Amino acid sequence: MRRGKKFASAVATVEPGKVYGSTDAIDVVKAAAFAKFDESVDVAVHLGVDPRHADQIVRGTVALPHGTGKNIRVLVIAEGDKARDAEGAGADFVGPEYVDKIKGGWLDCDVVVATPDMMGKVGPLGRILGPRGLMPNPKSGTVTMDVALAVKEIKAGKIEYRVDKTGNLHAPIGKVSFTKEQLAENLAAFMESVVRAKPAASKGTYIKHVSVSSTMGPGVKVDAAGYR
Repeated sequence: MRRGKKFASAVATVEPGKVYGSTDAIDVVKAAAFAKFDESVDVAVHLGVDPRHADQIVRGTVALPHGTGKNIRVLVIAEGDKARDAEGAGADFVGPEYVDKIKGGWLDCDVVVATPDMMGKVGPLGRILGPRGLMPNPKSGTVTMDVALAVKEIKAGKIEYRVDKTGNLHAPIGKVSFTKEQLAENLAAFMESVVRAKPAASKGTYIKHVSVSSTMGPGVKVDAAGYR
């Protein structure tokens, strides 16, 4: 892939082969960002697990102390009082009618929350929502009767993560406009959650590699030793 001059200049700010401390890595990411928009800052983690085995799948949720900097659009599939609770908590879209809208191609949301009594209707949407990471799940807190709390936590910066088939995790930890301290605290909270989510069946080195990057910028390697 051919890269532009700006990207080449950004790459030049990263010392080849160097592994940085988390705060220093964030400094480099912020300095290397060159886009005209406020780029997201993301973390990528390579885990020593085999996701082909159910007992080695790593997934979880974490409330980032400073949020992601992104306006998360939340859909709540609920009726009656629970629908009103969701609206009061700031949900962007509310109602059982969105089941049919999704079947018709509507997907203008980032997170889907549903009450347990609605899962009979939501279940058949798995083939649509599942591949996009939008399927409500009790383990992630998106199938719940306390929809108001779920909406508030998501809006405040609660994110969900799940290892992919190659053993990698990807998650947003903020924006380039965040302070170094805010990004470092978000990164620490995410990594602490990942460490706690280590499967009992995982053997050997669990956290193999960690890197951070901005949307358009190069990856910066983070010293993973502190997370082992």
